[in-house]
Amino acid sequence: MKTILAGKTKEVIIDTEGPVVIIGESINPTRRKRLVTALQERCFDYVLELAENQIKAGADVLDVNVGYPGVDDVSLLPETVRVIQDAYDIPLCIDSPNPEAIEAALKVARGKCLINSVNGEEASLNRLLPVAGKYGAAIIGLAMDDDGITHDPERRISIAGKILERAVKAGIKREDVIIDPLAMAVSADPVACLVTLETIRLAHGQLGQNITMGASNISFGLPGRESLNAAFMAIAIYNGLTCPIANPEKITNLIRAADLVLNRDDFAVRFVEYFQSRNQQGNSTQVN
Repeated sequence: MKTILAGKTKEVIIDTEGPVVIIGESINPTRRKRLVTALQERCFDYVLELAENQIKAGADVLDVNVGYPGVDDVSLLPETVRVIQDAYDIPLCIDSPNPEAIEAALKVARGKCLINSVNGEEASLNRLLPVAGKYGAAIIGLAMDDDGITHDPERRISIAGKILERAVKAGIKREDVIIDPLAMAVSADPVACLVTLETIRLAHGQLGQNITMGASNISFGLPGRESLNAAFMAIAIYNGLTCPIANPEKITNLIRAADLVLNRDDFAVRFVEYFQSRNQQGNSTQVN
């Protein structure tokens, strides 16, 4: 199944049978004080720096989130979207808990965006599915509902199926629904990763949809986060993860390697090109 996103002219194809697509996570003020300050001052130089760095590191899509306490995201989110798209031709993932901010951003966005996210709560479905249909956006379907977050993979798949069914009834194409199985911190729940991995496996096998998640969530509160994230990411990709939301500066090398191992990179072309480009940028990487 293929989900197609677009910037001003550039298309990105997320394919259940193709190479992994990276959604860059860094334009998000959570735990980024410098970004909060820049957004408060409406100074977008740092936003553009984050965008450029992620694109150079391998991001195919950029997640854009401007949420921080007291923000007027209904005005700031579309302004940020305009600034990024004026500078870069790349598809965007519009990320906000505020449906009004999402719609305001979609009104000014060029191309075909991804909404992050719709969940199984009735309020979310009723508010955001019509917005996605109106602006031709794809959606991320987050596997939680009015009963909260379940730790049962079968129940998460049931919620994902409900979101998919309702989206199709609302006029959204089936391929434009990307499932988020929910990645939770393993420091708080020892079986959290296993639940997410099983949900990914079931979503890939039973629903056949593209699958995303906030890839670094599982390591929150632990040391050696990059190693833990890398181990989890590799297993998740094998189980069906197709478009993680992650920091490309930390994860692209693993993703290029996983694509090669899984026979999604003929003659290692993308793998070699990536590491050659990193060497040319002065960031030499040792490959054993």
